[in-house]
Amino acid sequence: MGFGFFFKDSGIQPLLRSNGLQVGLRVLAQWLGKTLKGQRAIALPLLFLLLLGTAGCTLPHVNAEERLFLPLSVDFLGEYRLPPQEFEGAPVGGLSGLAYDRQRDRLYALSDDRSNFGPARFYTLKLTLDQVDPENPRIGSVEVESVTPLLTEDGQPFAAGTVDPEAIALTPRQSLYIASEGIPSQGIPPFIDEFDLETGRRKSRLKLPERYLLPSADEPPRGVQENLGFESLTPDPSALGTAGHLEPFRLFAATESSLLQDRDAGSPGELPPLRLLHYLIGEDQATLLAEHLYDRDALPPEQGEPGLTELLAIDAGGQFLSLERAFTPQTGVTAQLFQMVMGNATDTSGMPQLQGDLSGIQPVRKRLLLNLSNLGIRLDNLEAMTLGPRLPDGSASLLLVSDDNFNPLQVTQFLLFRLR
Repeated sequence: MGFGFFFKDSGIQPLLRSNGLQVGLRVLAQWLGKTLKGQRAIALPLLFLLLLGTAGCTLPHVNAEERLFLPLSVDFLGEYRLPPQEFEGAPVGGLSGLAYDRQRDRLYALSDDRSNFGPARFYTLKLTLDQVDPENPRIGSVEVESVTPLLTEDGQPFAAGTVDPEAIALTPRQSLYIASEGIPSQGIPPFIDEFDLETGRRKSRLKLPERYLLPSADEPPRGVQENLGFESLTPDPSALGTAGHLEPFRLFAATESSLLQDRDAGSPGELPPLRLLHYLIGEDQATLLAEHLYDRDALPPEQGEPGLTELLAIDAGGQFLSLERAFTPQTGVTAQLFQMVMGNATDTSGMPQLQGDLSGIQPVRKRLLLNLSNLGIRLDNLEAMTLGPRLPDGSASLLLVSDDNFNPLQVTQFLLFRLR
């Protein structure tokens, strides 16, 4: 049985769910009855055949949890490698966050340069699709159009080693939220702050819960782990279609791994959960609405411990994609793409530390959508993900990009998918 979808700028919503065939046939029967009223010789045989088709249709059994998820599929369309290059005196690399501006048809790509090779910055990219074969479009080119340094409130670039930008999100008020993991070993806390899209200047700061921040000298260890802080940032996509900038919108952020104080939580042998923040952003204030736990899928030891490197909200109903990635020198990069729903996940915002058995806490639900190791290509350090431009058939595109770590042995890898 097939499923149909309609796509809007606000995201992806199902047109037919698991009972859609029965509903559709019933509506069609009603329509035929009205349309062919008075033509019983035609209407009755058609209705008979219609009911016969309904009776002979066996619908698959779908449990309650499966009904939480959209019936999505992804088709791999190809890989594009950005040629090594410099732009305005700094190497183009370290791309760790990606956001698509549908109005301008441009991508904003955040570099995780700690102001060591150049100022902390994001790039504006122009992606062109090769549509010679409309059924199988490819990435024709990715062009760096401009670079925007990130600036503090007083208009100064971030000093070297004071910031670790990892995630980026476009807002409906034409600004960017940018997340920095911080550098705990240097006493530098993480942040999720708002920056002007045109100037790169910091406009506001999002208040983070104390449990994510560095402890004072007399407190036990807590906060994000070194290089495992905020990697994921995504807005409610429905907000990007609103006119004006006064409507509140939702913003979601997550850490790559568990907080320091949560490392021993859960059952022995299981990976400790990480935390996902849910904010409501208004014109003058931001409110933390909830926090939920996210469980990672453990991999065989030789493949390493996976981290959550990106979240992507795909509709206003709490539907997401999540990207988990692991690396070891023996096996290289392993990456998996999941569907995720918040459902009735437990709010953990009142729990500064997780301990012991967590069976009474409902994490967000997820299911595997695609194991990227099955694509038949060598994966690089995949860290960013966004919905991109429409494809020729009207379906949504999904873009993933890798962080080359400014390492000449790695590449900046764009992966293009059809999402439907």
